[in-house]
Amino acid sequence: MKLLRVGTAGAERPALLDAGGTLRDLSALVDDIDGALLADEAALARVRAAAGSGELPALDPGLRIGPPLGRIGKIVCIGLNYHDHARETGAEPPAEPVVFLKAPDTVVGPDDTVLVPRGSAKTDWEVELAVVIGRTARHLESAEEGLAHVAGYAVAHDVSEREFQMERGGTWDKGKNCETFNPLGPWLVTADEVPDPQRLALRLWVNGELKQDGTTAEQIFPVGEVVRYVSRFMTLYPGDVINTGTPAGVAMGRPEPKPYLRAGDVVELEVEGLGRQRQVLKDA
Repeated sequence: MKLLRVGTAGAERPALLDAGGTLRDLSALVDDIDGALLADEAALARVRAAAGSGELPALDPGLRIGPPLGRIGKIVCIGLNYHDHARETGAEPPAEPVVFLKAPDTVVGPDDTVLVPRGSAKTDWEVELAVVIGRTARHLESAEEGLAHVAGYAVAHDVSEREFQMERGGTWDKGKNCETFNPLGPWLVTADEVPDPQRLALRLWVNGELKQDGTTAEQIFPVGEVVRYVSRFMTLYPGDVINTGTPAGVAMGRPEPKPYLRAGDVVELEVEGLGRQRQVLKDA
């Protein structure tokens, strides 16, 4: 299924994109697309049955698309998780996953405005595969167990400010948690529609120019292993999100003068089978 949330920011309603591309209202069946729904197999079965019946009311296709997941608990991010990205930045591939956190309040809809922070000179783009957890995960023992705890996948844009991240001391968090720095969606695609998350193409364009053209096959730590690894250090709950890293092609990895983002730039990105995003940047 392709689950999503539509409407004005803060008042989105749950919806489904059916096989024919029609937007369908789920608000009579579920309160929201969130961790509680993803952990409830009976509720998901009712949604699947309703989707198959063709009886769900249609919605205006012009409605704003919000983040496909409400009430996100935490966003765990994996850094330097693509061989080609490590090479372009001159970094050694990590022996263990690089883990940092991104605040849920950075999440916006896939086509919402992204704000360039005040004082920023190095705002950068990162297309990523987001993993949404569907079952509580503690101390998992295998990558297979990790995959079994995934409810679905989405497109994430891990917007980053590299000066704040790398040159201002402390951890990466200052460059990762600026307002609007995590567009998510358009859809949460359930795991049954993604048989192999290591065979997905990822692409990103800036002002129509292709900047990133990668594949999840390049991941150093694949999805199942990432979920297993993270579960050893923190408990993952339904509705938590893991951003699994970005392929080569970011501004930081390019020759000087590096083409960092500015107000007025347009960024478009997609992950195969998971939909497409488009953001216009403005000054904060």
